[in-house]
Amino acid sequence: MSESQDAVEPIAEPIAGSIAEPATGPATAPAAESLGDRVRSAAKWSLINTLIIRIGTFATGVILARGALTPADWGLYAIGSVAQAVLLSFNELGVSLAVVRWDRDPREFAPTVVTLATASSTLLYVGLWFLAPDLARMLGSPHAIGVLRILCFAVVVDGMACVPNAVLMREFRQRARLTIDLLTFVVSSGLTLILAFRGWGASSFAWGGVAGVMVALVGCGIAAPGYLRPGWDRATARELVHYGAPLAGASLFVLATMNTDSAVVGATLGPVSLGLYRVAFTMSSWPVRAISETARRVSFAGFSRAAESAHTLTEGFTSGLSPLLIASVPACALLAALPGPVIRAVYGDQWNGATGALRYLAILGLLRIIFELCYDFLVAAGRSRALLTVQALWLAALIPALVIGAHHHGLSGVGMGHIIVAAGLIAPAYLVTLRAVGIRPTRILAVTWRPILGGALIVAVALAVNHVAGNSDAAIAGAGFVAVAVYVPVAVPASAMREVWIAMRSRIARGRRSTLSPPPVVADESAPV
Repeated sequence: MSESQDAVEPIAEPIAGSIAEPATGPATAPAAESLGDRVRSAAKWSLINTLIIRIGTFATGVILARGALTPADWGLYAIGSVAQAVLLSFNELGVSLAVVRWDRDPREFAPTVVTLATASSTLLYVGLWFLAPDLARMLGSPHAIGVLRILCFAVVVDGMACVPNAVLMREFRQRARLTIDLLTFVVSSGLTLILAFRGWGASSFAWGGVAGVMVALVGCGIAAPGYLRPGWDRATARELVHYGAPLAGASLFVLATMNTDSAVVGATLGPVSLGLYRVAFTMSSWPVRAISETARRVSFAGFSRAAESAHTLTEGFTSGLSPLLIASVPACALLAALPGPVIRAVYGDQWNGATGALRYLAILGLLRIIFELCYDFLVAAGRSRALLTVQALWLAALIPALVIGAHHHGLSGVGMGHIIVAAGLIAPAYLVTLRAVGIRPTRILAVTWRPILGGALIVAVALAVNHVAGNSDAAIAGAGFVAVAVYVPVAVPASAMREVWIAMRSRIARGRRSTLSPPPVVADESAPV
């Protein structure tokens, strides 16, 4: 299952793989390599992957927003991405997660997973094809029919490739993902740019995305040979559906929650407002995509391997939450403090209408990072039904909040509706659910109070510097630099800073010793003894 895509993302979740890396995964790893070593290595490569792709995606979006597409084009594409995201949330019925979670050899049940996922994805796409006209009219954009039909073909490809994608996640092969993700990005973004500057409008996104996922599917098949082969076993299929149904339901609620706002904005405020809103949502998702996505590529597999020990599992959650917050708070706080100057500096004056929504969506982005880690933890802990309840509660409360907010305060009201529900209802619901598996609220507070206090200081300092220095690009950069300089001593514990400093000094010292020491003397084996 793939998450919803932001407005300038390559269409569909990149399908993982590497042509050069063997598909045996852990079997090729050194026997002494621990789970922690594998997780750290995977996290490193995931971070590299995410940074490269996100920087490229960001640059592509800026080029398109400044020179090729209008808010109306963005709005039409957003309609298609909403439908695609909802279908992707349950297109493979949640069964692919069994490949990551189950202890048995995935080759035993993978063919049945491929058959279930491909069949369900194809049926969903056929239904979307016939319902596209009614859906486009319902969302206030009758011209989005073609975009819907092209864009959602990625659902079929995602279903076909879900098993090898899950295998690579199971085996922590994040280094392998980099090759296919880069190829997908180059093809998808390259074709999108070419078509957009030729006047194809929103359709440029759709065709670029389809080309990208097809390239990814081919690479995926080469990277994990044997995992695209369909098959069928009735007992296995029944077990898989029983396992995946609650997860598919929870994922559907997650995706519906993150895309209901677009449906509400499109239906109540029109496609132009929807285009502005999607730009604001994209900017608020920068930290989510750059940081949370990096973590999620290894967090679920890591939690799953640690699930046999309740103590190890809970320790993994709290130890993972702290660095996630430390890394993500600065960007979210700066976007919340200076939404207008940041939008004008990045996208230009024609997107100023997105400012009101971004202020609140930046806070939502921080909450999403925390909630996504909770989601992966609860799935690994076997609490999928409780998770389904939380996600259903979120969606049920969010719809009226967004509708009321849109009618009374426009795009700003939509952002406010998100925050009221997420902070006032869902955060306490997650705390209750986590407490049931042994994680007390005081434990969470102990690892979150420093970054949250530091974030408040960032907002105060950024606003003060901006008030004095103005809205120039240099002033914005200065405000960000000063705010982050104030943040680090507050958010990062002194003990952690000392450990980093000691590690840096040790590494520098080792580098100097290796540079100054003479090369080893190799004995001449031909000389007489």
